[in-house]
Amino acid sequence: MRKMIPFVVACLAVLFVIGVAQTAPPLASDDVIAVTKAQWAAELKKDIGGYSKNIAEDYTEFNGDYPVRLDGKPINVHLTEGGFGSSSTTVSQEMANEKVQVYGDVAILTYNFIGANKDKDGKITPERGKSTRVYVKKDGQWWLVHAHFSPV
Repeated sequence: MRKMIPFVVACLAVLFVIGVAQTAPPLASDDVIAVTKAQWAAELKKDIGGYSKNIAEDYTEFNGDYPVRLDGKPINVHLTEGGFGSSSTTVSQEMANEKVQVYGDVAILTYNFIGANKDKDGKITPERGKSTRVYVKKDGQWWLVHAHFSPV
């Protein structure tokens, strides 16, 4: 009987750890990636409300299309809506080499963007980029406060 007590205690400890792991909330890194992919999905559907849902009002962005920093959610939404009229269609988009670094209520997501666009004539053009997104968690929600997109 005495030999069985350590075995029973070990089994209970394993069951406890398994139970805690199954009920643990998702990691912040999973949440940040999910918010980013939800934004991509909304953009594909040309759903500007879904696209801009997690963009902070004071959002800033650097990208390869404009020589200046873009300041504020309104300019980002305006330029994104303007792109909805484009004759090209996104046919695929993937996040590769993603890494999320979390520092309290701040998360930095870096990744390589790999995608493809199809123009009105059916020609497929690859799209590649290096991306950095900075999120801040406020009132339980991750907000995109800055992004930097560079073509490769």
